Amino acid sequence: MINFLHLLLLIPLAGYLISLLFSSKNETALAWTAFVTVGLQFFLTILLLLWWRLAGLPTFNVKDWVLFQTVDYNFFLDFYFDKITAVYLLVGAVLSFLVTVYSRHYLHRENGYKRFFNTILFFFLGYNIVVTSGNMETLFIGWEILGISSFLLISFYRDRYLPVKNAVKVFSIYRIADVGLILAMWMSHHLWHENITFSQLNNHEIVSEHLQQHSMIGFCIAILILISAAAKSAQLPFSSWLPRAMEGPTPSSAIFYGSMSVHIGIFILLRTFPFWENQISVRWIIAILGFTTSIIATGIARVQSSVKSQIAYASIAQIGLIFIEVALGLDNLALFHFAGNAFLRTYQLLISPSVVSYLIKEQFYNYVPKAPSIEEILPKKWQYTFYMLCLKEWNLDTTMHNWLWMPLKRMGQYLNFLTVQKTIAFFSVLMGAGIAAIVFGSYLPNWLHHSLPTAYSIIGLVLVLKSFTERKSVKLSWLLVMVNHCFIALAVSFNDAFSSTFILMYLSGVFAAALLGYMCIARLKKLEKEVDLSRFHGHSYEHPKITFVFLLACLGLTGFPITPTFIGEDLVYTHIHEHQMVLAIAVSLSLIVDGLAVMRIYARVFLGPHTKSYHDIAYRSS
Repeated sequence: MINFLHLLLLIPLAGYLISLLFSSKNETALAWTAFVTVGLQFFLTILLLLWWRLAGLPTFNVKDWVLFQTVDYNFFLDFYFDKITAVYLLVGAVLSFLVTVYSRHYLHRENGYKRFFNTILFFFLGYNIVVTSGNMETLFIGWEILGISSFLLISFYRDRYLPVKNAVKVFSIYRIADVGLILAMWMSHHLWHENITFSQLNNHEIVSEHLQQHSMIGFCIAILILISAAAKSAQLPFSSWLPRAMEGPTPSSAIFYGSMSVHIGIFILLRTFPFWENQISVRWIIAILGFTTSIIATGIARVQSSVKSQIAYASIAQIGLIFIEVALGLDNLALFHFAGNAFLRTYQLLISPSVVSYLIKEQFYNYVPKAPSIEEILPKKWQYTFYMLCLKEWNLDTTMHNWLWMPLKRMGQYLNFLTVQKTIAFFSVLMGAGIAAIVFGSYLPNWLHHSLPTAYSIIGLVLVLKSFTERKSVKLSWLLVMVNHCFIALAVSFNDAFSSTFILMYLSGVFAAALLGYMCIARLKKLEKEVDLSRFHGHSYEHPKITFVFLLACLGLTGFPITPTFIGEDLVYTHIHEHQMVLAIAVSLSLIVDGLAVMRIYARVFLGPHTKSYHDIAYRSS
C-alpha cells in the first residue's frame, strides 16, 4: 500500500520533469509523455482500488518523511487513504486521462502547447498530493501547486488582456483560501500542541475532550476551514471568480473548474468532518451557505449568454447542494454527487464549442416557444428584480472589489512618497532598532516588549500594501515585499524560542528569491526602455528565459514549496502565541498581499498585450 501511494505521487512528478526536457515544437513527444503519465496513473489507481476492495476497505495512515524537527516542533509529510481518497483519486484519474487525450488534438499547433501540458501534469501532481494528504501541512503543499497551476492556465492566452487580468483576480481569491488554511493550522497547533493528522481526528474521544476545553478555538478553526473551502469551491461571497476562470483553454476549464479543482473545498470539509461534526452551529452555517449559493447561482446561470459561464454557475449551484449534504453528514451521497457533477461538467465543457455552433445553425430553422418557469408564480415586480440581480450577478464582483481590494489600495496610496533609497534607509533604521530591542529586551518595559511584535507586523503590512498599489517602480515594489518578510521575521523574533536557525530557514529562501528576481528586473531594464507597473507589457514574447526565471523567483518569494521559506512560514505561525491574535491577523494579511503584489508584478511586466506596436494585438477575450 505504501509503495502504491509513493508511485501515485512519483509518476506525475516524473512525467512533469520529463516533459520539461522536450522542445515546444515536439508536440508528439509532449503529448505522449502526458498521455503515458496520466494513463499509467489511471491503471495504477484501478489496481490500488481493486487491492483495497479485496483487502476489506482498510484505512491507511503513513507518516512518510520528516522535513524539519526540533524538541517541540515536527514538520512531516503524512499520507492517508480511505473511501474519500479512493473516490477523488478515481475521478481525478479518469477525467485527467480523458482531457489529456482530448487536448492532444484540440491544442494542435497552439503556441503554448508545451506550457499547457507542463502545467496540466504539474496540476495533476498537486491534486494527488491533496487527496492523499494525511495532515494539513502535506495538504497545503498540493494546495499551493493547484493555486499556481490555476494562475498559469487561466493566463494561458497571455497575449490577451482579459485572461491575464482574470488570472490575477482568481489568484487573489486563492490567496484568501491559502491564509484561511494557514490560520486554521496555526490555531490547530495551539489546540493540539502538535501537527495533528487526519487519522487522529477520527478519534472522537480526543476531539471531544479538546473541544470541550477550548470550544471557541474549535469554532474558529472550523470557520477558517469553511472560508478556505468556500473560496476554493466558489461559494458565496467568492462565486464570481469561477466564470472569470473560463478564459483559459476549454480542456483546462473542464479539468479545473468543471470537475477537479473546484471540488477541493468539498474534500476539505469531508476530511475535517470528524472535527466539526458535533459543532451544530458550524453545520448550520455550512448548510445555509450552500443553500443560499445554490439559489443565487441557479438564477445567475439561467440568464447567462455565454455557455461556459452558464456551466460554471450551474456547477457552483450543485456544489452548494453538496455543501448541504456534507453538513447533514451524508458523506456517501456527497461523494456520489461530487463524482456525478464532475463527470457532467467535464462533458458539458468539452462539447460546448460544438453545441454553440449547432445551436447557431438550428435557431434559423426551428422556433421553440418559451417554456414556463418557476419564477412566474412570483409577482411581476419580484420577477423583474430577481432577473436584474441575476443579470448583474448580484454585484458579487463589484462588492468584493469595493469592500476588500479598494480599501487595501487606498491604504497603500498614502505611501506614494517612498522611493527605493528612502525604503532602504527606513528599513535599516527600524531593523536596527528592532534587533537592539531584542538584544536588550530585559531593559525594556514589559508593555513595550509585548507591543513591538504587533507594531512591526503592522509596519510590514503597510509597506506591502504600498507594494501592491505601486504603479511606477518595479524595483521598489519588489523591495517592499522582501522588507515585509524581514519585518515578519523580526516581529516573531520577540517571542520566546524563535531562534536564529528558524529565522535563517525563513529568510534564506526569501533573500535567494529576492536576489534572483532583482537580477531579472535589472537585466530586463537594460534590454527594454519601458518597464513599469502602469499597464501590461507582455515582455514574455521576446524574453521567455527571463520570464521563466522570474516566475521561479516569484514562487520563492511567496513561500511556494521550492525553498525553505515554506517551512519557515509554518514555523512563524507555530511561534505566534495563542493570545497574539492581532499579530496573527497582521501576518496573515501580509502574506495575502505579498503574494498578490508579487504575481501582479509578474503579470504586469511579462504578460498581456505587448507594448511594441509591431507585435500582433490579440482580442480582448478568448
